[in-house]
Amino acid sequence: MTPLLLHKYHGLGNDYLVCHRSVAEQLRNEQIRILCHRHYGVGSDGLLIDSGDQNNPTLRIINPDGSEAEKSGNGLRIYARYLFDIGRVGHQPFLVHTAGGDVFCKVHEDPHQITVEMGRANFNPTALPALLDLYEALNYPLKLADETLSVSLVSMGNPHCVVLVDKLDLAEVHRLGPQIENHPLFPRRTNVQLVEVIDRSTLRIGIWERGAGFTMASGSSSCAAASVMRKLNLVDNRVNVNMPGGQLQITFGDDFQVSMCGPVHKIVSLTVDEDCFAGGDDALRRPEGNVPLSA
Repeated sequence: MTPLLLHKYHGLGNDYLVCHRSVAEQLRNEQIRILCHRHYGVGSDGLLIDSGDQNNPTLRIINPDGSEAEKSGNGLRIYARYLFDIGRVGHQPFLVHTAGGDVFCKVHEDPHQITVEMGRANFNPTALPALLDLYEALNYPLKLADETLSVSLVSMGNPHCVVLVDKLDLAEVHRLGPQIENHPLFPRRTNVQLVEVIDRSTLRIGIWERGAGFTMASGSSSCAAASVMRKLNLVDNRVNVNMPGGQLQITFGDDFQVSMCGPVHKIVSLTVDEDCFAGGDDALRRPEGNVPLSA
């Protein structure tokens, strides 16, 4: 058996566990939920799996609920820093494969700073997917149980629903986030951002992440929020996105090509004791968790 070696990093308070695929292949989804649990496990906003070979970095992203995400901006920055720390990459740009598309990453001379070329923002609802027969869904009236919100949809390789607000209230993120995430319009659920425009170069956002809930920061959410505000002509090509965990810098190229730059810090490397999985909350142990991750 391969020792269950994990590495923990955070990007602006959005923390992930990282492991090699040889470790992940020993874990069931139930065990990943326990590992990510703040009380019964190590605690994290998800698990990043180094799935490629020496020359082809490939990232899989597992949410705390055991579901798989296509792409994560903070996850990509953390994965890039992990590859740098273990000597797989240097300071030159390199390609990473994800289920949400291939991206280029660069570790700066200060290795705490990572840039990720996130690809093109796609405003067609079918890219999320969302069940709308529209070319774009900007300021779309989304009906909830007790209200109707004006929302805008965008894919960054993963789905996002952006809500422009006059004043950001994080309590509203907690209230609206789960309703929008699980709305029937989104058959695979969606990430949610409430966005306040401070000026043409500054945003404040609150994030409800699909499969994770409220998060301190998110790279893809920052890109999505900035992309929608740029599409609505409320910001310019360089945008600072402020979240509870800190700030990311988003830059737009031609045709809504999005670049993200921000920090990553390593917290710890550790080997998990198997007793961790014997002491997990029974509420986390569900039948679907018995399927091996490698299946």
